[in-house]
Amino acid sequence: MCGILGLLLHDPTVHCAPEICEGLSLLQHRGQDACGIVTCGPKGRFFQCKANEMVRDIFDENSIRKLNGGMGVGHVRYPTAGSFNNAEAQPFYVNSPHGIVFAHNGNLINTSSLLQYMDAAAHRHINTSSDSELLLNIFANNLQQTGNSGSTRRIYSLRLGDDAVGEGRVCVCGEAGRVWDHRV
Repeated sequence: MCGILGLLLHDPTVHCAPEICEGLSLLQHRGQDACGIVTCGPKGRFFQCKANEMVRDIFDENSIRKLNGGMGVGHVRYPTAGSFNNAEAQPFYVNSPHGIVFAHNGNLINTSSLLQYMDAAAHRHINTSSDSELLLNIFANNLQQTGNSGSTRRIYSLRLGDDAVGEGRVCVCGEAGRVWDHRV
């Protein structure tokens, strides 16, 4: 169980990190082992701060001030897969094909076959034992190959379970069982 919060402000000159930090504090019950925030500032530059600590212990006024930008993602982690290594604190970032930030809550049950696929077919290096980093690299690889949202459909077809992406839509389920249906 983890907590994920994304925020996109209408005014990109206003920094979103203070609000994400406040939101993560409210989500702290969903994960006490690690937390992180990545924001996107001017010209698409990413700023990140994450560690194996509680929200109140990692985010002070100084660290929040360094997280520039009007959009960002925050994550609190309760690990059910991977390890307790600092490198597994989320959100994850990958540079290729574009800068992509990714936060994930859940477990992959076909991790070993996906790792083989990434090694043999994609030749991408996975730095941690986190299935979330693996999922990010699968998405990035497919985005690099297709150049469009087909990578979203592909990532769902590779994992086992119910599909959440249909033609032109993405469904997201919240903690209270609400489903947000979004057309893409």
